[in-house]
Amino acid sequence: MSSPNGNNTRTATVRTIASRRAGRRFTHKPRPPVAPLVTNYWRPEHFFNRELSWMEFNARVLEEALDPTVPLLERVKFLAIFSTNLDEFFMIRVAGVKRQIDAQVQSTRTADGLSPREVMTALSSRMHELVNKQHGLFINEIRPQLTEQGIDILEPEQLSASQKAYLDEYFRKTILPVVTPLAVDPGHPFPYLANGTLCLVAEIRKIQKSVFPHTNLSVIHLPTSVIPRFLELPSENGRQAFFMLEDVIQMNLDLFYNGYEVLNCASIRVTRDADVDYEEEGAEDLLKVIEEGIRNRRNGAAVRLQYDPELSSRILDVLVDELELEPEDLYPTEGFTAFSDLIELYDAVDRPDLMDEPFPPQLATPFEGAPSIWEAIRKDDILLHHPFHQFNAVVRFVSEAAEDPQVLAIKMTLYRVSANSPITRALTRAAQNGKEVSVLLELKARFDEAANIQWARQLEEAGAHVIYGIPGIKVHCKACLVVRREGEGIHRYCHLGTGNYNDKTARIYADFGLFTDKEEFGEDVTQLFNLLTGYALPSRFHHLILSPTSMREDMVKRLQRESDRARAGHPALVIAKINSLVDPDMIVALYQASQAGVRIQLIIRGICCLRPGVPGLSENISVISIVDRFLEHVRLFYFYNDGDPEYLFSSADWMDRNLNRRVEISFPVIDRALQAELWAYLKIQLKDNVKARELQSDGTY
Repeated sequence: MSSPNGNNTRTATVRTIASRRAGRRFTHKPRPPVAPLVTNYWRPEHFFNRELSWMEFNARVLEEALDPTVPLLERVKFLAIFSTNLDEFFMIRVAGVKRQIDAQVQSTRTADGLSPREVMTALSSRMHELVNKQHGLFINEIRPQLTEQGIDILEPEQLSASQKAYLDEYFRKTILPVVTPLAVDPGHPFPYLANGTLCLVAEIRKIQKSVFPHTNLSVIHLPTSVIPRFLELPSENGRQAFFMLEDVIQMNLDLFYNGYEVLNCASIRVTRDADVDYEEEGAEDLLKVIEEGIRNRRNGAAVRLQYDPELSSRILDVLVDELELEPEDLYPTEGFTAFSDLIELYDAVDRPDLMDEPFPPQLATPFEGAPSIWEAIRKDDILLHHPFHQFNAVVRFVSEAAEDPQVLAIKMTLYRVSANSPITRALTRAAQNGKEVSVLLELKARFDEAANIQWARQLEEAGAHVIYGIPGIKVHCKACLVVRREGEGIHRYCHLGTGNYNDKTARIYADFGLFTDKEEFGEDVTQLFNLLTGYALPSRFHHLILSPTSMREDMVKRLQRESDRARAGHPALVIAKINSLVDPDMIVALYQASQAGVRIQLIIRGICCLRPGVPGLSENISVISIVDRFLEHVRLFYFYNDGDPEYLFSSADWMDRNLNRRVEISFPVIDRALQAELWAYLKIQLKDNVKARELQSDGTY
């Protein structure tokens, strides 16, 4: 990581040293390929499949839970993250593959050449393998270790008399009034099983006569949105005891089904297609279109069924028929269903000794010592590295602008914000204070649409100009512009970043943010907002690189420039740190640079469709993935540039969606001292020998 403390003063001597340390002295000579050059870049074996590559990323997340050196409760958290990731993967990516299969798509245009059916078969095999490993780990290792540490997840037979009495009362007063059993019979069609909702399915038999109709099947939705799934019980000797909500209900089924005998009862959970295709073309009101899309999401086709192994085969057959599932969609789960809820347990246990040591973020030193935030930024560009620096510096930037009588306008893009966002509250105050506030709030941010709609309405009510997005394109760039009256003119202050303006995720996502008052940046960001709000095409950017217009071309030109230097026998180096590399044209450009002798070092947390280390194609390319305590979210590009290195941050990964269908920006760090920080950061990343995994040419890490 870069130093979290920054410098208030940068003397000429410091800048000279920084210049030497900023990656300007690179002596690596080009390495010509030892094998004959590959000329057909587009052969399928030169690319990994996107979906299968993502699955290997989630396998690396599971590795963190498997690692005995990781604190116990952090291992529990990684089990939950693995499941949450998998839930979204099913809802979006698996659902998309299934739609292709249903449409009888026999081939795809993806570079790897696999058909949807081949992808689904490979995914199903790998997913079942990983899920079985996950549940085995919890049952055989994690849960016994939790017990050893005084944290009990109790079974019904383990309850003490006092705990049973506590649960009886809790059930009568809290659970029973909320839960509703739903009968299945000709008068009650099979109930809708909502996406991600945990249910109990009971097979029952009538044993008392009644004038009312009878049923053999009933469904109970577990109210986990209002009642915790892990119920904490009174316990002794300093232990913490928990009991599962579904177990409490199963212990009291006779109260729901008086007059019936319960033959079988088991937990199930359905995952549905949640990828919303918004009909934006011709829409008069984008907000209404998004709201309608959110409502439609719950009606998606089922793509997975998780269930307890105790579920009877007859009921399973009924579910498979009702939900139109295939055998590959079935996931019997040992232990309990839906490990994503383990995050509840993680949050409920107060055991710092079983967690990572606290890592309090550092103050943004340049701001703390300055008379005002504006003077600090005027003095020097300021680089913050979250979560190692406090995100409060960004909040303060917007908050002080909201209250400063000299501030005339605030313009900002928002993609994902927290539920109680201090950023949006500050923007609301700014609008109420009479400032010109313009917010591009992207309503199409997946799974955050409803929250963004709420914030959009609040900001509009306060008097802000709210732009809901651009039809057909997502706005994913991260930018804030403050326009301030100073003297007889105005001064512009900018914040540009790689991560969202979200105070919650800023605690666990690793991102960079740059504050600058340089006039050329101010002009660029002004043009950016004129484009976003008024569709005014920028005449020319000084520093910003924009997607979907010029970013791809710009990055390819930089790769070609390094290739030209390598062919001339000069040192050539490219380092790219991104979340995902999928775009086949960018992959081919990297292959061509490798063939020219450019050394290419890629740090890719997630999906990588490039195959490194192939003789005659990519032997000059190395790929590592770092999965650790904080989510690696930085997009940073380094080009050696014949000894005058360029450092570019970006909001974009090298994926088709980022380069072709999103508004993204890349921007340079031109301050030599800050470049030195980034060079040190990249060297540490590349030397990681604890959490880095290296991608092999066969796709393994």
